[in-house]
Amino acid sequence: MKTTLINNQTGIRINLPKLRRLTNKLADCLVQADPDTEWSEVSVLLTDDDGIIPANREYFGKNRPTDVISFRCEPVPGEGGTTGDLIVNVECALREGPAHDGPDAELALYIAHGFDHLSGADDNTPQKRAAMRRTEKRWLAALQSEIKNLILK
Repeated sequence: MKTTLINNQTGIRINLPKLRRLTNKLADCLVQADPDTEWSEVSVLLTDDDGIIPANREYFGKNRPTDVISFRCEPVPGEGGTTGDLIVNVECALREGPAHDGPDAELALYIAHGFDHLSGADDNTPQKRAAMRRTEKRWLAALQSEIKNLILK
């Protein structure tokens, strides 16, 4: 599967090569979690509060920033595989990270959460939310070396 990483925010310095490696490894986790789907590409767009608000408003009716938005697009019959898009709020990770495991881990969690949604997982109940978090923590535990120094100070 092809992954594309697009940095559409300028306020926070990102270690793009390292984040690209993490994204590729999380894409592998997605393929393992959803083996019946033929994935062709997932795009990861890095943005900030101002960049994510319009999508959150348009698709979810919420006029506020959020951490990550994911879209899964099934292929047109006879053409390619399934694609996905993640919109990831780096500014939110920087803001929320200190209250959790740090900004790098928070950013990695947002991307893992987006990939988990692409696999078909949902978090619309407490039980489903807990199941998603277990999956994401398992994925990230296996990728610990890729999570440090994603956000450059």
